[in-house]
Amino acid sequence: MTAFINILLTFTVLFSGLYSQFDFIINPQKYNAIDIKPSNLPSPVTEYVADDYVQLSEVNMHYRVYGSGEKAIVLIHGNGGSINSLKEAAEYLANEYTVYLPESRCHGKSSDPGEISYELMAKDYKEFIEAMGLEKPIVIGHSDGGINAITLAADYPDVPGAIISTGANSHPKTFKLYFPLGVAIKNIFMPDKLNVMMLTLPDFTPEYLSHITCPAYIVGGEHDIMWISDTVYIAENIPGSDMAIVKSASHSTYMSQDGAKAYTFITEWLNSKGF
Repeated sequence: MTAFINILLTFTVLFSGLYSQFDFIINPQKYNAIDIKPSNLPSPVTEYVADDYVQLSEVNMHYRVYGSGEKAIVLIHGNGGSINSLKEAAEYLANEYTVYLPESRCHGKSSDPGEISYELMAKDYKEFIEAMGLEKPIVIGHSDGGINAITLAADYPDVPGAIISTGANSHPKTFKLYFPLGVAIKNIFMPDKLNVMMLTLPDFTPEYLSHITCPAYIVGGEHDIMWISDTVYIAENIPGSDMAIVKSASHSTYMSQDGAKAYTFITEWLNSKGF
């Protein structure tokens, strides 16, 4: 019976996903489709003001800081990433904000305590924000970093002032089939707990997402690794959230691969919210 239910759920997700992709072509306005066209960009702030470590309860976390603006941004990289993943976006954002680029547990130069999950990383980021003395920072994440932003806001609603989650999925079943298949094959030959996490987590229920109380912007690419319907699902279940689907974008082309585009859509939304 359980196997039948799982098969049924898989086909339901697949049908919903395919429908949303075709519907986006016909009704892009329904999904708040955006076409990011950077213009009048400030010069990137290439010199960082700090590169250091902070000892948290379980992790010695490596981080870098750009800029000295009044409002703080915490930029969280994706699975297998590092401070370099969102460095270009940070350099643009540093013109208006103080931008913190931490490295998650088991990533980059941060320590590996042996275990990893989005729940544990949310705890780490709560501790990092407290250790840095940040008051209601804007938390922005890409891919797994987007999942971290959502998890932080759901588990600790009073910590972030706002979140921007890009390229996040609500469950492994909502990936387009090629992606988890590729991760699973890779994990056979190169076993890694980061792969296992992607194949088994997260599991964002409507009730869980409803815990988020801060302003939230949920963004995905038209050709992302998860179905557009999943971005819609996440946004619809976070009270008062905004959503956008970036036209012609893949998983990373508007974020980690293009700092100018990242700066453009991030600052447009933050300005609209008074940040």
